[in-house]
Amino acid sequence: MENLKSVAYFCMEYGIESDVRLYAGGLGILAGDYMKEACDQDYPVIGIGILWKQGYGEQLIDPKTGEPYDAYKNRVYPFLEDTGVTVTVPIRRRDVKIKVWQYKAHGVHNLYLLDTDVDGNDGEARWITGQLYGWFGEERVAQEMVLGIGGVRAIRALGLNPAVYHFNEGHALFAGLELIREKMDRGMRFREAWEETRKEVVFTTHTPVPEGNETHPIDRLLYMGANLNLTKRQLKAIGGEPFNMTAAALRLSRISNAVSDLHRITAQKMWKKVKGRSEIIGITNGIHIPTWVDRKMLELAEAYNGSKASGEELWNRHMHNKDALIAFIRERTGVKLDRDVLLVGFARRAAPYKRSGLLLSDMEFLEPLLDERKLQIVFSGKAHPLDDTGKRIITEITAKAREYPDSIVFLENYDMEIGRMLTRGADIWLNNPRRPQEASGTSGMKAAMNGVLNVSVLDGWWPEACIHGVNGWQFGDGFQSDNPAKADRHDLKALKTCLLEEVLPTYYEKRSKWVEMMAASIKTTREAFSMKRVMDEYYKRMYNAVSEG
Repeated sequence: MENLKSVAYFCMEYGIESDVRLYAGGLGILAGDYMKEACDQDYPVIGIGILWKQGYGEQLIDPKTGEPYDAYKNRVYPFLEDTGVTVTVPIRRRDVKIKVWQYKAHGVHNLYLLDTDVDGNDGEARWITGQLYGWFGEERVAQEMVLGIGGVRAIRALGLNPAVYHFNEGHALFAGLELIREKMDRGMRFREAWEETRKEVVFTTHTPVPEGNETHPIDRLLYMGANLNLTKRQLKAIGGEPFNMTAAALRLSRISNAVSDLHRITAQKMWKKVKGRSEIIGITNGIHIPTWVDRKMLELAEAYNGSKASGEELWNRHMHNKDALIAFIRERTGVKLDRDVLLVGFARRAAPYKRSGLLLSDMEFLEPLLDERKLQIVFSGKAHPLDDTGKRIITEITAKAREYPDSIVFLENYDMEIGRMLTRGADIWLNNPRRPQEASGTSGMKAAMNGVLNVSVLDGWWPEACIHGVNGWQFGDGFQSDNPAKADRHDLKALKTCLLEEVLPTYYEKRSKWVEMMAASIKTTREAFSMKRVMDEYYKRMYNAVSEG
């Protein structure tokens, strides 16, 4: 591709390396993969993020109660380079200094991180960049002012001049207000500045659940100084009242994208009443293959020709990865799983719509399979520190793990390392959210490219990838219901049928067919769901189109 426009990519979190705790979950993993691919391909992209002093924290399991609890510690990353740049943003009627660091490690050199833990700031200001998604409304606004307003000011101070500003989720919205402020300071009227800013901004929306989209009372934004001298009426024109960060981003961007084709349909329906919003197109997420996929599995799948020898090579490499996962689990938990028993992987943020405990809700069905050594299940995931419901979900899973210690495992403190081990070493990857509430689901892509067969409802990315019985399985036939209990009953019945009639017989009785499916899983997904394809689509459909017209 020629004449690529320069892009500034804004995101609240970046998952680049497991122990660099600048990420919480899928949003950050996507952003980290994006930055790595941009560096691999030498695209003219810079990232803007926050240097979190403690990050998202660790979530451990109390050995007595099985309940999750959160632990935080201050972190130092010696590979960060001081740019020598400091900018200032007024927050709560006083100037807050923001230091700019450059991330130069793990294949990434184009990411700039903003830090308020600097001399000259008061104690409260120093902790604005303390905890990712920590605390409540005012602190969140302060963090987003650092990211958005501070991010644009950092770009200017660094002497950079991007043609496109990409907001990955609504957290970066205040960057759009700063771009409007700059233009109004040069003499433009509000509406003209807004229209000119729209030509520069593109937006990715992720959250298909209305409650998950952040809102703030306009008076809070005025008090915090996030309005940048815009009036209450002007703020309301952009984001409504209460001020909706996603609706505002849709109105401040020239074009927006959802993160799968099904999510595009969901998002268009969800935001149809937002007047003056940008068009929402579908650009399905992808993954950075070198980070997540065993290169040997890719090579062996490519060489697979249906012969017994090529099949054995592919199977043996998978078993190598499975053995590594089993050893990892034993080291972490003391549990020794059986390499000859079908291993189910399930790792998700603990949220009700993801239905982590769906299979566990029918122990009359599941218990015989565990007792007969037909199935073993490995769970992992975190709940938001303030989400008591999510923590209860984890507690219920850990209770089952204590009840069935040889067959059910919960790996605490879910992170990139656990995700990498599970998506390489499991036999199947179970995914059972309530359709259509899973926006994309990149963990399933990682599994698929490692030859781990997806067993999933038709939600997120899977409707675009699934060839049932060829490269994995679907269950539920895309059933949707506004009644959660009805949806759960339907999908649980379909899951049990799929396991009993297709997955288990294939694994235990048709090994050559299983290996053939592993090869098909890898071949059908490795290009279509790579981050390279995503970035090429971003350029073709969003970035390079922004300045036209």
